[in-house]
Amino acid sequence: MDWKLLGAVFGTVFIAELGDKTQLATLLFAADREVNKWLVFIGASLALIATSALGVLGGTLIAQHVSERMLNTIAGTGFIVIGIWTLMR
Repeated sequence: MDWKLLGAVFGTVFIAELGDKTQLATLLFAADREVNKWLVFIGASLALIATSALGVLGGTLIAQHVSERMLNTIAGTGFIVIGIWTLMR
């Protein structure tokens, strides 16, 4: 098992998910006193697993047609454009 890759993926997704709308929605569900907290946890976990599976499947399919270098270029450029757009707003 590649522990370095596992740690990098975990750390990246963990930081990306903190404080986003998914985290806030989960917090709001859990704040309800009448709601079973374990069901909120299980539901949120299953949703994250499902979206992660879609991401892996999508990445696998795209990688069959586009080179890794091109994907890195597209992703990097996209993040830079979003950053500049965010700063200019």
